[in-house]
Amino acid sequence: MKKFTEAKFTIPDLKGISKKTIEEHLKLYAGYVKHANLILEHIDELATDAEKYAYELGELQRRFSFEFNGMVNHEYYFESLESGSTPLAPTSSLRKALEETVGSFNAWLNRFKAIALTRGIGWALLVYDPLTKRLLNVWVDEQHLGQLNGCQTILALDMWEHSFVADYQPSGKKQYVEDFFANLNWNAIEKNFSRATAK
Repeated sequence: MKKFTEAKFTIPDLKGISKKTIEEHLKLYAGYVKHANLILEHIDELATDAEKYAYELGELQRRFSFEFNGMVNHEYYFESLESGSTPLAPTSSLRKALEETVGSFNAWLNRFKAIALTRGIGWALLVYDPLTKRLLNVWVDEQHLGQLNGCQTILALDMWEHSFVADYQPSGKKQYVEDFFANLNWNAIEKNFSRATAK
């Protein structure tokens, strides 16, 4: 069976988000990669007698979506923090698409930040739907409840407490969101958009 490989990220010093938090967060990401692989191995083992292990297979398959999405969401998150903060160019195709969708970049940004402050744990995502050719803001509970079928992730903001509590405390959630955007490498986000719209 082909295994998922843990990606390596080089994250510079960030505003507000400590090196210690990033180190611990990367360990958590590595766990998602490890468990996604372990679950697939275990599914292969149990599938030799699918009738006997029907219940276990069902539960493992459900768990796989949690581990897989946890792995992939974190890859988008960490990629967006590599290479230092860069602005979204006024002439970028992503900015133009956001303006067409919502009216202005700032209007989109305010809406996205509001979604990120949803109570509970999960992810705020900007995704692209290739069928309707539009950008959508999405809240995903945990890692996997609320992902939109067929949509491609453009931007992923981790709103699980492990991503910010050590540096900001629970009451600092809003500042964490502000600092995330201050640290964001928009070049990486633009590449995600270009890749999604090229399909």
